[in-house]
Amino acid sequence: MRFFLLLTLCLLVMATKASVDFDTYFDGRTLRIDYTFAGDSTSQQIFVNQYASLDNWAGRRVNLDKLQIEGTADITMRTKKDGKVIYRYSFSTHFQDYTGIEQATRLKASFDHVVLLPMPREEVNIEIRLFDFRQKPVASLTHPFDPKDILIRNLSTNEPKPETRYIFKSGDSRDHIDIAILAEGYTKEELPIFFEDAKRYADTIFSCEPFKSNRSKFNVVAVGAVSQQSGISEPAKGKWLNTAAETFFDFLYMSRLLGVPKLSKVNDLLAHTDYEHILILANTDTYGGCGVYNSYAISPAHNAQSLPVVIHEFGHSFGGLGDEYFYDDSYTQYYYPDVEPWNENLTTLFDFKRKWADMLPKGAPIPTPADTAGKLSKNDATTIGVYEGGGYQSKGVYRPTINCRMRTNAVKEFCPVCKRAINRIIDYNLKENNSLK
Repeated sequence: MRFFLLLTLCLLVMATKASVDFDTYFDGRTLRIDYTFAGDSTSQQIFVNQYASLDNWAGRRVNLDKLQIEGTADITMRTKKDGKVIYRYSFSTHFQDYTGIEQATRLKASFDHVVLLPMPREEVNIEIRLFDFRQKPVASLTHPFDPKDILIRNLSTNEPKPETRYIFKSGDSRDHIDIAILAEGYTKEELPIFFEDAKRYADTIFSCEPFKSNRSKFNVVAVGAVSQQSGISEPAKGKWLNTAAETFFDFLYMSRLLGVPKLSKVNDLLAHTDYEHILILANTDTYGGCGVYNSYAISPAHNAQSLPVVIHEFGHSFGGLGDEYFYDDSYTQYYYPDVEPWNENLTTLFDFKRKWADMLPKGAPIPTPADTAGKLSKNDATTIGVYEGGGYQSKGVYRPTINCRMRTNAVKEFCPVCKRAINRIIDYNLKENNSLK
């Protein structure tokens, strides 16, 4: 009996032990790699632009060789000596959005992208991949990296330091999730307004579940980057301004898309800050915004709909949630019937058991019939079903509830499926989970 108890105990210990120990492979600093993604609708390429370092690593220290969700791109770090996977990371990019617009059929373009990785102690090989809308690899690059490379630029000493204020700090970055709120379009004289705005927006996010219940797991810092001119560029109005992050509306020729063309510049502004996730507050009352998974979220600070918008965009950038609205005028089809979306809150029913099938009421029809949905309030965000319409398509893509923060501004919070997805991301960053791939 004692033997079997000891065996059971050993198995339990093995099951909970991290498959990659952070301190064995990494030295506690950040490796920042600036990539260039270039191409058009038919061919894409990846280039390394520069290596840089930061003095501290604020990212996750658990589940290092696993992914919670796939994203539209990923990066894998392997040891050079034996090929062991020691870090994986998934994300999305504006470049892939570009490949889906009409202009990409006639013009090759390039976009920069920044990836933050833990600094390895020894030489590694790094593989980065981009996927198409069918989630098939369309571009990849494998390159060596040596932490002793003399051309690694230390940004923690070379970049100017803007004024920063913690909105709240729950603990050390080693075991908390760090969010940086960056000022954009605020002059030096307007920084007091920015710090008030940053607190208001942080309070808004953390008054919304599931962030509210998990507040103690986060740190939020406001970074007062100074712009030379007040406001945000709006090219359609002939308005170009000199701002800290050089963001502008009409990004990718979409009027409401407030985008970041130079992610390297944004990350330079945060070089003295512990951060994993970036929220940019834009000093404008024009409606718009953007959220890119594991890249950034940006929201206008002074539009009447800004507060619900920031929750929506952060749902994209932090939770990897997809848009649940539709308009059927996209140039490109983003979701296909023979591919299950990587977003947790969308399904094509191709592999629905991976999604919220376990959350459906017993005996619920799949999909939910239109006459059943019609009996619910148009703002019902609690009755879980499989409702057609989402991912910019009225047909063939399904969402979990009639309405949600990922669909319209009329709903203040996320639906139960989106809440679970966000909770899983939080746990992924803080708790070892050996069931992940």
